[in-house]
Amino acid sequence: MLDAQNINQAAKPVSMGAITLVRHGEPALSRRVKLDWRGYVDWWAKYDQDGLLEGQTPPHILDGYARDARYIYSSTLPRSIETAEAVCDGKGFTALEALIEAPLPPPHLPSFIKLTPNSYAWGFMARVCWWYLNMHGDVEGREVAKVRARKVAEFLFDKAREGGDVLVLAHGFFNLMVSIELKKMGYRKNLEEGFKYWGCRRYELRKPK
Repeated sequence: MLDAQNINQAAKPVSMGAITLVRHGEPALSRRVKLDWRGYVDWWAKYDQDGLLEGQTPPHILDGYARDARYIYSSTLPRSIETAEAVCDGKGFTALEALIEAPLPPPHLPSFIKLTPNSYAWGFMARVCWWYLNMHGDVEGREVAKVRARKVAEFLFDKAREGGDVLVLAHGFFNLMVSIELKKMGYRKNLEEGFKYWGCRRYELRKPK
């Protein structure tokens, strides 16, 4: 039988945890090359297999987020896993394939056009074509990725509803897609560090008016 104290504890509402989305650290693979579109496809495949550049130290703000998180997730890609290992410092985390980056298939421009893989060259062009023109070839398209982002946001929401903070150490653009879905669920952003390496987006649930 429940006594009065237990009844009060059972009736006490559980506060929703915060959700923090973090981009991985700086990868080891150099961007100081110029490539045609086929070369960029090969470069991106290698990028997905490589880990982080050595000698990096995660920002101290992530120490607290990792310490306080009830749930910590990375994607299954090496740069994300190594980021989680650096931030968690021995604390356990779970790698989820659903958190991998949204694809960046480049448009098939003439082979004499060679650009760097940077975000303002092939990266920018590929993302614009993928997002606005839905050009994706045989990889995941924009609408499929949107569904994935929504399912991830719902999963994170359910974990946060259990009463603990959630930390995600994954990828820049897909984190943004997930954040769009979190806002639809009522979360508000209280930290925004953009797309820089180790950068955070932190969300807390809006309090009802």
